[in-house]
Amino acid sequence: MSNIAGVDEVGRGSLVGPVYAAAVILKKSINKRILKDSKKLSKSKREILARYIKKNSTWAITKASSKEIDKINVLQASLLAMKRAIIKLKKKPSLVLIDGNQLPKIKGYKLNAVIKGDQKIPSISAASIIAKVARDKMITKLHKNHKNYHWNKNFGYGTKEHIKAIRKFGITAHHRKTFSPIDKVK
Repeated sequence: MSNIAGVDEVGRGSLVGPVYAAAVILKKSINKRILKDSKKLSKSKREILARYIKKNSTWAITKASSKEIDKINVLQASLLAMKRAIIKLKKKPSLVLIDGNQLPKIKGYKLNAVIKGDQKIPSISAASIIAKVARDKMITKLHKNHKNYHWNKNFGYGTKEHIKAIRKFGITAHHRKTFSPIDKVK
């Protein structure tokens, strides 16, 4: 089966912005040995690989907004973003391998969950890379109007510096209102 899609999401633990998901069907010609979990790659290596992956695959990147996260919870929003990415692929995969132990509800697709799939399955690694690069670019753009929060360094995650900024400057429209400690900020 060469029409296998790998799917992963990024940004689940962030306090800011959407979760992103990507679905990737790799071309046979791609060098699978260079594809690794996005968390194990430097920013510059991820960006180089993201361009390479996009040239050598069928791919889709989607998201679920911070408002959707607050409404349905981050797990359900992650699954929704994954579903959107799978449906958005230009060709229908014969099998979809999803990182983790949860599957989105989607009819007409064969889905399998793979725990630590981003470390084991090249197409899932590829999905993690392109999703992370896309989300990091979006968060970096948001940073330009919210420099006090240092999102260009912490990408919205709950670092000491970010928490300190939330306490000092309050929350933005981009913060996830149901996440701690944001849910306690008045």
